[in-house]
Formats: sequence, structure tokens, C-alpha cells
Amino acid sequence: MKTHEQSHVRTDGQTPDRSDVEKREHDQTAGAGRDDAIAVTTDGLPGWLDPVVRAARTVEPRQLSRFLPPENGAGRQSAVLILFGEGERGPELLLMERSGSLRSHAGQPSFPGGALDPEDGDQATTGPLRAALREAEEETGLDPLGVQLFGVLPRLYIPVSSFVVTPVLGWWRAPSPVGVVDPAETARVFTVPVADLTDPANRVTTVHPSGHLGPAFLVESALVWGFTAGVIDRILHFAGWERPWDRSRQVPLDWRA
Repeated sequence: MKTHEQSHVRTDGQTPDRSDVEKREHDQTAGAGRDDAIAVTTDGLPGWLDPVVRAARTVEPRQLSRFLPPENGAGRQSAVLILFGEGERGPELLLMERSGSLRSHAGQPSFPGGALDPEDGDQATTGPLRAALREAEEETGLDPLGVQLFGVLPRLYIPVSSFVVTPVLGWWRAPSPVGVVDPAETARVFTVPVADLTDPANRVTTVHPSGHLGPAFLVESALVWGFTAGVIDRILHFAGWERPWDRSRQVPLDWRA
């Protein structure tokens, strides 16, 4: 890829404008209480990630979800790592399945991630970056040194858990072994080829008992739905990877979902 940039993170739910892009010349400054810098850079990414990079720079919050952070600042700050790798079948995403014993989102496939800790630093700048990497390491055993962060999407909101989520985009530049670290938190860790996510045969619409309809994916013996599926759906759409699929094909969710 020809782009050689490092960017200042925007975690205020706003997309960088052209002047922001032109000013991307330095690594991230350290978060509160931290001396080390953390970089967000598109330097050296594989060309197939170009559409994701472009989408991350231009997408507006409401283009991703109708659930946005409360204007009064309420909600628990958190972050997820949307990690793209390259496997035997080409581009893929890292996902995990949450333990069935958890109080929130039990048994649900998701991106690695969780709430910000004080040691992660400033929640308005680099805190979400560190939180995404830290949680991914704790949940999957991922070596964060092999991950190149290349973008941040606008913050979104999960009403059922009151989480304000910053989606952090990463490239698995140097893959490391992953697996279940704590069975009390994680049931399994797996990767999904992007080709399977774009395959119309694997796409369905979930129907929540509340009546809410949402995109979902039947992949790797799992039903990926909810927040995770919604973000994947929007990435595929704005990256130009989405293929026409039958939205009338519905799967009802359990009342406990």
C-alpha cells in the first residue's frame, strides 16, 4: 500500500476530516499515566484493506448504528478489537464466543474487548486502543506486539449493557497462537474468512423477541448477531464487499437473548 501515515485518534464519535488526515504525522501521544506512545498507522497494510481504511475515514456514526452514546456522557466506556488477518482462505476476522455462564451476552460470538481500566489511560484519546489490545490478550492469548492498529470507528452504544464502545481496527501483521485463556469468560476463539461473511448463503436476519430485526451470519457453527454482526455488516457494506442477500430469511432469537 502506498499510504504512509500515522494518525491522531478521534474517539469522540466524529470522523476525521481532510485537515485531520493531512495532519497525521505523528504517533499517538501517551494516555494518562503512561510514558509509551501507541501508534495508529496505515503504513505497510495489505492492499485488500484499502477499502476498510477509506470507510473508517469517512463513515458517520449514524451510518453504523441507530444506537449512539448518550449526549449526557452516561455509559461505561469500552473498546473492541476488530482484527483482520490473512489465513489459508484469504482475509479473515478474529472472533470469540463468550462463556455461557456470563451475566451479560452469555454464549454470544463477539469481537475481543471489554471495559476500559484506569491503567488504559485517557478514554478520549489512547485509552480505547490500549483497552482493545489488553482485552484481546486477556481473552484470546493474542500477542499485541503482532497487531498493527490502523483505524478507529465512531463510538457506538449497546443499550442492554450501557456500554459505550469504541471499535478499534487492527491488522494481524504477525499472527500468534490464540485460544481460550479463561473458560469462565470465553468458550472458544475462532477466525472467520471474510469470504464466508460475504457469502449470501450465510446471511440471515435475526428477530429479537422485542421485535427488533438485525443482520446476522451463520458461520463456523455459530450465529453471529447483535452488535458484532451489525458492525461487520456495516464494514462489509462501506468497504464495497457486500453481496446481495435475502433479508427475508429470518432466524428467531431466544427470549433470553
